[in-house]
Amino acid sequence: MAILVAGLIFLSFSNDKPAYKIFNSGGKDVKYSKMMKSLNEADIILFGEFHDNPIAHWLQREVAGDLYDIRQDSLVLGAEMFEADMQLLLDEYLGGTIPEDKFEDQARLWDNYKTDYKPLLTFAFDHKIPFVATNVPRRYANLVYREGFEGLENLSSEAKEYVAPLPVKYDPELSGYKMMLEMASHMGGGMNAKNLPKAQAIKDATMGYFIMKNWSHGKIFLHFNGSGHSDNKEGITWYLQQENPELNIVTITTKMQETPDKLLEESAGMADFTIVVPERMTRTY
Repeated sequence: MAILVAGLIFLSFSNDKPAYKIFNSGGKDVKYSKMMKSLNEADIILFGEFHDNPIAHWLQREVAGDLYDIRQDSLVLGAEMFEADMQLLLDEYLGGTIPEDKFEDQARLWDNYKTDYKPLLTFAFDHKIPFVATNVPRRYANLVYREGFEGLENLSSEAKEYVAPLPVKYDPELSGYKMMLEMASHMGGGMNAKNLPKAQAIKDATMGYFIMKNWSHGKIFLHFNGSGHSDNKEGITWYLQQENPELNIVTITTKMQETPDKLLEESAGMADFTIVVPERMTRTY
């Protein structure tokens, strides 16, 4: 009897427990090789992650490695996790001027740097791949939150080098910004609530600016950012398209579901490719 019960239990298990599945914009599951073919044809790739998701971070490293195998010197990397005023320090480390420990001591690194982003920098270091610090310094994003875009006008010319050129284009009707404003208002954001999406926009605009500044025809720029900065072809994507509507921009997003078997209907179309990871997956922090 016990053997029969055990047999029934085993039959109830799924045949496999995949750590992730990839879906295209239409919600159809696709193989990694199919996604890579599309990525190889892109000018710019925006890889949207959940910051604490190990599968997204692992795939970022895999994608970077596979693109390098194909594109070699035409590959450029960049990330939200490094602010523009860190570029000199980043270049000094990648160029071998300063050792790794000095870089890590002086850089403003995210708490999950060693597990999630250091592998990307190490890969860039080993293969001499340019790595661009694209994000606006957080003190200037905070300035926008307090004073709006107008606060940026008072920055020194040197400080403005780390921010998208002024005046900053801004479309408050983009769904991501509208949702952010709604959430801030409901949470009692007070007088600054209206500036929260603007603080997000200055990040998006600056990341788009430094991507464009370091991309040229024939290059492929692989950028790592939180999925909220590129979902629905908004955020960074919108700013890139303002500069060059002809760009072939491919977006990736990350979603967590109970199971990765099928993409939830509400998530379909948020990106060209969606990586679905089980909700029970271990987090990096």
